[in-house]
Amino acid sequence: MAKTAAKYSDKVVLTSDNPRDEEPEMIIREMEEGLSAEMKHKTLSIVNRKEAIRTAIHMAAKGDVVLVAGKGHELYQEIKGVKYPFNDKEIITETLKNITG
Repeated sequence: MAKTAAKYSDKVVLTSDNPRDEEPEMIIREMEEGLSAEMKHKTLSIVNRKEAIRTAIHMAAKGDVVLVAGKGHELYQEIKGVKYPFNDKEIITETLKNITG
């Protein structure tokens, strides 16, 4: 998924989804390993998903599309066996409201 996103996008923000018992940093490093040098040049890695979504939205200019992939309908993020409340849609809505007033 990271390789396809980097191939067809101007900028890609890699982040964690549900790392469960894995280290999020390691998952992101593995995604980065599959990228060419050119693709890595346009990739930003942010482990904290909330911060990654906010950053992607703030980086966008008029006419850009921001695709937030991974969580879909899930309302939690599972880390080390614990399901933390998490809603991509709420993060996106809150960030856009802060930008547009």
